[in-house]
Amino acid sequence: METSRQPTVLVVDDEPKILRLVESYLERAGYRTETAADGSECLRRFRADTPDLVILDLGLPSLDGMNVARVIRRESSTPIIMLTARADESDKLDGLGVGADDYVTKPFSPRELVARVSAVLRRTSDAGPSPVSGRSVSVQDIEIDATTRQASRNGSSFTLTSYQFDLLALLASHAGQILSREQLIDMMHNDSETPFDRTIDAHIKNLRRILEDDPAHPRYIETIRGIGYRFRTGT
Repeated sequence: METSRQPTVLVVDDEPKILRLVESYLERAGYRTETAADGSECLRRFRADTPDLVILDLGLPSLDGMNVARVIRRESSTPIIMLTARADESDKLDGLGVGADDYVTKPFSPRELVARVSAVLRRTSDAGPSPVSGRSVSVQDIEIDATTRQASRNGSSFTLTSYQFDLLALLASHAGQILSREQLIDMMHNDSETPFDRTIDAHIKNLRRILEDDPAHPRYIETIRGIGYRFRTGT
Protein backbone atom coordinates (compact mmCIF):
# COMPACT_ATOMS: atom_id res chain seq x y z
CA MET A 1 0.00 0.00 0.00
CA GLU A 2 1.40 3.40 -1.01
CA THR A 3 1.89 5.92 1.77
CA SER A 4 2.62 9.62 1.54
CA ARG A 5 6.23 10.67 1.94
CA GLN A 6 7.25 12.05 5.32
CA PRO A 7 8.69 15.57 5.06
CA THR A 8 12.36 15.74 6.05
CA VAL A 9 13.58 18.45 8.43
CA LEU A 10 17.27 19.26 8.80
CA VAL A 11 17.95 20.48 12.35
CA VAL A 12 21.18 22.46 12.81
CA ASP A 13 22.47 23.37 16.27
CA ASP A 14 25.78 22.98 18.11
CA GLU A 15 24.06 21.97 21.35
CA PRO A 16 23.53 18.16 21.45
CA LYS A 17 20.65 18.45 23.96
CA ILE A 18 18.72 20.77 21.63
CA LEU A 19 19.34 18.49 18.64
CA ARG A 20 18.05 15.45 20.53
CA LEU A 21 15.03 17.33 21.92
CA VAL A 22 13.93 18.82 18.61
CA GLU A 23 14.59 15.57 16.74
CA SER A 24 12.43 13.66 19.25
CA TYR A 25 9.47 16.04 18.99
CA LEU A 26 9.62 16.24 15.21
CA GLU A 27 9.75 12.47 14.78
CA ARG A 28 6.79 12.03 17.14
CA ALA A 29 4.90 14.51 14.93
CA GLY A 30 5.60 12.37 11.85
CA TYR A 31 8.65 14.09 10.35
CA ARG A 32 11.91 12.53 9.23
CA THR A 33 14.94 14.33 10.65
CA GLU A 34 18.57 14.90 9.80
CA THR A 35 20.92 16.77 12.12
CA ALA A 36 24.09 18.83 11.84
CA ALA A 37 26.22 20.48 14.52
CA ASP A 38 27.92 23.21 12.50
CA GLY A 39 27.46 25.29 9.38
CA SER A 40 29.77 23.32 7.10
CA GLU A 41 28.11 20.02 8.01
CA CYS A 42 24.72 21.64 7.48
CA LEU A 43 25.57 22.57 3.89
CA ARG A 44 26.93 19.09 3.16
CA ARG A 45 23.77 17.45 4.46
CA PHE A 46 21.54 20.01 2.77
CA ARG A 47 23.06 19.30 -0.63
CA ALA A 48 23.06 15.54 -0.11
CA ASP A 49 19.60 15.08 1.41
CA THR A 50 17.54 17.99 -0.05
CA PRO A 51 15.37 18.43 3.07
CA ASP A 52 11.91 20.01 2.95
CA LEU A 53 12.77 22.51 5.71
CA VAL A 54 15.81 23.64 7.70
CA ILE A 55 15.79 24.65 11.37
CA LEU A 56 18.94 26.73 11.66
CA ASP A 57 20.65 28.11 14.77
CA LEU A 58 22.28 31.50 14.27
CA GLY A 59 25.26 30.91 16.59
CA LEU A 60 27.06 28.07 14.82
CA PRO A 61 30.79 27.28 14.83
CA SER A 62 32.87 27.28 11.61
CA LEU A 63 30.19 29.02 9.55
CA ASP A 64 27.46 31.00 11.31
CA GLY A 65 23.74 30.67 10.64
CA MET A 66 23.48 33.92 8.67
CA ASN A 67 26.10 32.83 6.16
CA VAL A 68 24.60 29.33 5.93
CA ALA A 69 21.18 30.85 5.23
CA ARG A 70 22.64 33.04 2.47
CA VAL A 71 24.15 30.00 0.77
CA ILE A 72 20.94 27.97 1.06
CA ARG A 73 18.89 30.84 -0.29
CA ARG A 74 21.21 31.26 -3.27
CA GLU A 75 20.75 27.58 -4.10
CA SER A 76 17.08 26.96 -3.31
CA SER A 77 13.79 28.24 -1.88
CA THR A 78 13.75 25.58 0.88
CA PRO A 79 12.04 27.09 3.95
CA ILE A 80 14.28 28.13 6.84
CA ILE A 81 13.26 28.65 10.47
CA MET A 82 15.95 30.52 12.38
CA LEU A 83 16.76 29.79 16.03
CA THR A 84 18.24 32.72 17.91
CA ALA A 85 19.32 33.10 21.54
CA ARG A 86 18.84 36.86 21.21
CA ALA A 87 15.39 38.41 21.35
CA ASP A 88 16.58 41.71 19.87
CA GLU A 89 14.43 42.85 16.97
CA SER A 90 17.47 43.57 14.79
CA ASP A 91 18.60 39.94 15.00
CA LYS A 92 15.20 38.74 13.83
CA LEU A 93 15.23 41.24 10.98
CA ASP A 94 18.72 40.14 9.98
CA GLY A 95 17.47 36.55 9.76
CA LEU A 96 14.47 37.53 7.68
CA GLY A 97 16.70 39.75 5.57
CA VAL A 98 18.78 36.80 4.38
CA GLY A 99 15.65 34.89 3.42
CA ALA A 100 14.45 33.03 6.53
CA ASP A 101 10.73 32.25 6.60
CA ASP A 102 10.30 32.42 10.37
CA TYR A 103 12.27 32.74 13.61
CA VAL A 104 12.03 31.21 17.07
CA THR A 105 13.73 32.69 20.13
CA LYS A 106 15.56 30.48 22.64
CA PRO A 107 14.50 29.17 25.08
CA PHE A 108 11.56 27.81 23.10
CA SER A 109 8.72 25.35 23.48
CA PRO A 110 9.39 22.22 21.36
CA ARG A 111 5.65 21.94 20.70
CA GLU A 112 5.56 25.51 19.42
CA LEU A 113 8.55 24.82 17.16
CA VAL A 114 6.78 21.78 15.69
CA ALA A 115 3.69 23.95 15.12
CA ARG A 116 5.84 26.50 13.28
CA VAL A 117 7.34 23.75 11.11
CA SER A 118 3.85 22.53 10.23
CA ALA A 119 2.66 26.05 9.42
CA VAL A 120 5.61 26.84 7.16
CA LEU A 121 5.33 23.50 5.34
CA ARG A 122 1.61 24.08 4.80
CA ARG A 123 2.46 27.36 3.07
CA THR A 124 5.11 25.62 0.99
CA SER A 125 2.86 22.76 -0.11
CA ASP A 126 1.17 23.10 -3.50
CA ALA A 127 -2.03 22.17 -1.71
CA GLY A 128 -1.53 24.77 0.99
CA PRO A 129 -3.67 27.87 1.41
CA SER A 130 -2.73 31.03 -0.42
CA PRO A 131 -4.13 34.57 -0.34
CA VAL A 132 -5.26 33.96 -3.94
CA SER A 133 -5.98 30.25 -3.59
CA GLY A 134 -7.37 28.60 -6.71
CA ARG A 135 -6.87 31.48 -9.14
CA SER A 136 -4.26 33.43 -11.04
CA VAL A 137 -3.41 37.12 -10.82
CA SER A 138 -1.88 39.30 -13.53
CA VAL A 139 -0.75 42.88 -12.79
CA GLN A 140 1.56 44.88 -15.04
CA ASP A 141 3.93 42.19 -16.40
CA ILE A 142 3.77 40.02 -13.27
CA GLU A 143 1.91 36.70 -13.50
CA ILE A 144 1.05 34.72 -10.37
CA ASP A 145 -0.41 31.21 -10.56
CA ALA A 146 -1.78 30.18 -7.17
CA THR A 147 -2.38 26.59 -8.28
CA THR A 148 1.25 25.88 -9.16
CA ARG A 149 2.60 28.57 -6.81
CA GLN A 150 4.72 29.97 -9.64
CA ALA A 151 5.41 33.62 -10.39
CA SER A 152 6.94 35.20 -13.47
CA ARG A 153 7.77 38.55 -15.03
CA ASN A 154 7.45 38.94 -18.79
CA GLY A 155 7.23 35.16 -19.00
CA SER A 156 10.45 34.53 -17.05
CA SER A 157 9.85 32.72 -13.78
CA PHE A 158 11.65 33.57 -10.56
CA THR A 159 12.17 31.67 -7.32
CA LEU A 160 10.41 32.80 -4.14
CA THR A 161 10.19 31.41 -0.64
CA SER A 162 6.72 30.35 0.48
CA TYR A 163 6.28 33.54 2.52
CA GLN A 164 7.50 35.73 -0.34
CA PHE A 165 5.09 34.07 -2.76
CA ASP A 166 2.11 34.54 -0.44
CA LEU A 167 3.02 38.16 0.26
CA LEU A 168 3.41 38.93 -3.44
CA ALA A 169 0.14 37.16 -4.24
CA LEU A 170 -1.66 39.10 -1.53
CA LEU A 171 -0.36 42.49 -2.67
CA ALA A 172 -0.99 41.78 -6.36
CA SER A 173 -4.52 40.51 -5.73
CA HIS A 174 -5.25 43.87 -4.05
CA ALA A 175 -3.40 45.94 -6.68
CA GLY A 176 -4.07 49.66 -6.35
CA GLN A 177 -5.20 49.25 -2.74
CA ILE A 178 -3.12 50.44 0.21
CA LEU A 179 -2.59 47.68 2.77
CA SER A 180 -1.23 48.55 6.20
CA ARG A 181 1.44 46.40 7.82
CA GLU A 182 -1.12 45.23 10.38
CA GLN A 183 -3.50 44.16 7.60
CA LEU A 184 -0.74 42.29 5.82
CA ILE A 185 0.26 40.44 9.01
CA ASP A 186 -3.38 39.45 9.65
CA MET A 187 -4.08 38.44 6.05
CA MET A 188 -0.88 36.41 5.85
CA HIS A 189 -2.01 34.32 8.85
CA ASN A 190 1.37 35.07 10.40
CA ASP A 191 2.41 32.40 12.91
CA SER A 192 5.33 34.28 14.43
CA GLU A 193 5.41 34.45 18.21
CA THR A 194 5.35 38.25 18.26
CA PRO A 195 4.50 39.68 14.83
CA PHE A 196 5.85 43.18 14.39
CA ASP A 197 5.58 45.70 11.59
CA ARG A 198 9.19 45.51 10.49
CA THR A 199 8.85 41.77 9.73
CA ILE A 200 6.78 42.80 6.71
CA ASP A 201 9.36 45.46 5.81
CA ALA A 202 12.11 42.82 5.71
CA HIS A 203 10.09 40.57 3.41
CA ILE A 204 9.16 43.49 1.14
CA LYS A 205 12.85 44.39 0.86
CA ASN A 206 13.64 40.83 -0.21
CA LEU A 207 10.80 40.84 -2.74
CA ARG A 208 12.06 44.06 -4.28
CA ARG A 209 15.53 42.57 -4.71
CA ILE A 210 13.95 39.80 -6.78
CA LEU A 211 11.30 41.77 -8.70
CA GLU A 212 12.80 45.17 -9.32
CA ASP A 213 15.44 46.29 -11.76
CA ASP A 214 16.18 49.12 -9.32
CA PRO A 215 14.97 48.22 -5.80
CA ALA A 216 15.67 51.77 -4.61
CA HIS A 217 13.08 53.06 -7.10
CA PRO A 218 10.42 50.33 -7.10
CA ARG A 219 8.14 49.91 -10.07
CA TYR A 220 5.84 47.33 -8.48
CA ILE A 221 5.58 47.56 -4.69
CA GLU A 222 5.16 51.15 -3.53
CA THR A 223 5.76 52.31 0.04
CA ILE A 224 2.98 54.51 1.42
CA ARG A 225 4.84 56.34 4.14
CA GLY A 226 3.40 55.89 7.61
CA ILE A 227 0.75 53.42 6.39
CA GLY A 228 2.00 50.40 4.47
CA TYR A 229 2.34 49.20 0.89
CA ARG A 230 0.52 49.17 -2.43
CA PHE A 231 1.09 47.12 -5.57
CA ARG A 232 0.98 49.53 -8.49
CA THR A 233 -1.44 48.82 -11.31
CA GLY A 234 0.78 50.53 -13.87
CA THR A 235 4.03 52.41 -14.35
